Amino acid sequence: MAVKDQVITDDYAIYNGDCIEVMGTLPDGCIDLSVYSPPFGGLYNYSSDERDLSNSDNYEDFFEHYRFCIKELFRLTKKGRITCVHCCDIPTGNTGCDHLRDLPGDIIRIHEEEGFRYMGRYAIWKEPLAVRNRTMAKNLAHKTIVDDSTKCSVAGADYLLTFRRKGENEVPVSHPVGLLEYAGERQIPAEVLHLKGHKGKQTENRFSHWIWRQYASSFWDDIRINHVLPFQDSKHEDDEKHVHPLQLDVIERCVVLWSNPGETVFTPFLGVGSEVYGAVENNRRGVGVELKPSYFKQARLNLEKCEKKTPEKEDQSSLF
Repeated sequence: MAVKDQVITDDYAIYNGDCIEVMGTLPDGCIDLSVYSPPFGGLYNYSSDERDLSNSDNYEDFFEHYRFCIKELFRLTKKGRITCVHCCDIPTGNTGCDHLRDLPGDIIRIHEEEGFRYMGRYAIWKEPLAVRNRTMAKNLAHKTIVDDSTKCSVAGADYLLTFRRKGENEVPVSHPVGLLEYAGERQIPAEVLHLKGHKGKQTENRFSHWIWRQYASSFWDDIRINHVLPFQDSKHEDDEKHVHPLQLDVIERCVVLWSNPGETVFTPFLGVGSEVYGAVENNRRGVGVELKPSYFKQARLNLEKCEKKTPEKEDQSSLF
């Protein structure tokens, strides 16, 4: 296994190497949950490494290589457990007349081909002007409305796609006293705060019910877009200027909803460490693989600063 560097602690293991090679060394059914953003099928290039999925020659070639990752994730994921994929529609250009590729739809189809069952799609809202300023998309410029509004378009949402590995889940992900924390900008109503951790009938737990209604919505409109790990120092001069880690709110929702404390959360595209950070912060164990050395270096720095939200440490046998 060609691992250039690694950090292994009681709480996480991160590897600087090719995710396919690293996954190939892990045993069947060792992952309770996976959360990740794959390279967005030809939209951006993250490095010059020939192993980097973002360097695929074309959209079709990207999926040919991405399929290997999905196959490995299926093997590693426990029966009945969840994998979460963050993605978005892909513009084919920036002229104002370009069409979109349905990347989420294609990701759904390839997962189903490999044995996963599609469970749901959550839309993560983005403010249109902020998207315009970040991407300089011509179809979002007010000038386009003035000149020819047939060339205007939408500030597309990001999507979180969820899939379940076929089979029966042997260990329920349970919340005996409901959900205890809310990851998002919206404030929990003051009149339900006293019910946090309610130990009586859970039908009366309006604190947890309020959080669940937000999480169960297909439209997540209060994700804190800039609530991310530090990443600027990981960039090189030739990197894409858009690079932006997955929001910690999204990761926390996934980790809390679909894994138990002490279980293992995996990401094949570690980036600057966000998914592993979110796992450890919420008292899970994180495992991640990153191909690009500068991203791995930043992930290491970020994880060194990670603090758990509660002092309890689960007693789990080592995967590593």
